[in-house]
Amino acid sequence: MKVGAWGRLMQACGIAAALVIGLMTVLVGYDVLARNLRLPAPAGIAELSEYGLALATLLAAPWLLWSEQHVRLDLLQMSLSPAAWRRLYRAAALICLAISAVLAWVAVVVILDLRQSGALVMKAFTFPEWWVYLPVPLCFALVAVEAARQLLRGPRAA
Repeated sequence: MKVGAWGRLMQACGIAAALVIGLMTVLVGYDVLARNLRLPAPAGIAELSEYGLALATLLAAPWLLWSEQHVRLDLLQMSLSPAAWRRLYRAAALICLAISAVLAWVAVVVILDLRQSGALVMKAFTFPEWWVYLPVPLCFALVAVEAARQLLRGPRAA
C-alpha cells in the first residue's frame, strides 16, 4: 500500500507513541533496579511516567484511527448490510470529528488561560502548567482531520 505524506505523519505519531512507551519502560525499569540495589535513582521518574502515559495515548490516537486499529464492533459490521454499515461508519466519523474538534478548541482555550494566569506545575520538576496541554489540541486536531477524511471516504473495502 502506498503511503502519502498524511500516512507518513500518522505513522510518525504511532512511532512516537511507541518511543515514549519504550522510554518510560526503560526509565521505570532503571528506577526499580536502582532502588533495589540502593543506587541513586533520578528524581521525577514517576512524574515523567504520568506525563508519558498521557502523551503516548494522545500520539497513538490519530495513528490508530488512520490505521483502523481502534476499538470497534466487527460483529456489528458483519450483521449490517453494506449500505447500513457505510451510513453507521460515516455517522461515527462525523461524531468523532465533532468531538475531536471541540476538544482541540477547548484545549487551546485552556492553554491560553493557563499562560495568562502563569500557573506552574511544582512537583519533581517545575514548569509552566500550559506545557502539559500542548499536545492535546495538536493530537485532537489530527484525529479530527482523519475523521473528516473517513467521513468523506467512507469505509475501506474489507
